[in-house]
Amino acid sequence: MVESKNSKVVLITGAAQRIGAVTARLLHSLGMNIVLHYRNSEQAARELQNELLQIRGDSISLLQADLAEIDKLGKVVESAASVWGRLDVLINNASSFYPTPIGSITEESWDELIIPNLKAPLFLSQAAAPLLKLQSGCIVNIVDIHAERPLKEHTVYSMAKAGLGMLTKSLARELGPEVRVNGVAPGAILWPESDHQKGELSVEMKNEIISRTALKRSGTPSDIARTIQFLIEDANYMSGQILKVDGGRTLTN
Repeated sequence: MVESKNSKVVLITGAAQRIGAVTARLLHSLGMNIVLHYRNSEQAARELQNELLQIRGDSISLLQADLAEIDKLGKVVESAASVWGRLDVLINNASSFYPTPIGSITEESWDELIIPNLKAPLFLSQAAAPLLKLQSGCIVNIVDIHAERPLKEHTVYSMAKAGLGMLTKSLARELGPEVRVNGVAPGAILWPESDHQKGELSVEMKNEIISRTALKRSGTPSDIARTIQFLIEDANYMSGQILKVDGGRTLTN
């Protein structure tokens, strides 16, 4: 078992559920200490914390914050680093997703999609950079295949993820050689959860999406988590890259 004082410290945003939670479990199983950020999912965050503390004590810390409060993101990073006295990895996983057909886009929907998908990752990365440099650490951004291939009726979301893709590459240039910055672009991994009823996908739409993948099946959150693990542990000569984990979806129209 890896002792806490020697473990990498990982801050994962939006980590209480879905891909973030699966990633937290995997990295924790490898001996890393996790600062698990959440906004509203306190119960799920505490359940995950209790689950992992049963496996290894002093290994999980919860951090509640609204990433839309940009002026507080420096404190978020500072709080994360203060738990074990270091920060090795920042995973910008928190996201928001729902359709914005042209004619319906408002400033509110712009903010709701741009802030978590692009603005917050920028300011979190900027705040974390000095701490990550001390550890020769890394940043992993969760992008999307629709950063390159826009999803119909999701103009703002696609723009935000495209911006996150460019942020990944730009940060790699800005923060090297001490900090590596890479991204993961999921395909059909989990169907979106949304407070907007129109954001739900029909069975027919899901089947259509899967039919366009080379592997003819959806992926799993573990596929993304293992890719993140690779970027943290094994990709020592990779920076500025975005790995598509999409079952070959981007090979077809």
